[in-house]
Amino acid sequence: MRVTTDLWVSALVRRAFSSSGFAAILQRGATEAGAVFVLTRDRFGEVTLYGPAPQTSYDNARPDERLFGKLETTLDEEVVIKRLEREKKFDPDIWVVEIEPGSEPVEELIAIRTP
Repeated sequence: MRVTTDLWVSALVRRAFSSSGFAAILQRGATEAGAVFVLTRDRFGEVTLYGPAPQTSYDNARPDERLFGKLETTLDEEVVIKRLEREKKFDPDIWVVEIEPGSEPVEELIAIRTP
């Protein structure tokens, strides 16, 4: 059984803080099943947006695991904002979480799949 999005995001925020990082929920979506988007920034101003991975990325052995794919990496924050606006038009119940990783990289906080 998959945990609710609200609980999963809360755990993600706690993990970020426990690794000396920072996390903030920029948009709260549907409590039970909203899609989650994760935003990170590096110290040089590069913004990276991660979103739900395609269904083909999921493993039959662990179908309940939340997987993410890299959607955008840019120095122009407006590109990421426009992408999130398009996602909100498609699904207004999305969650947007911004993470500033501490001792653990973002790859340790969320499961990232590459195409």
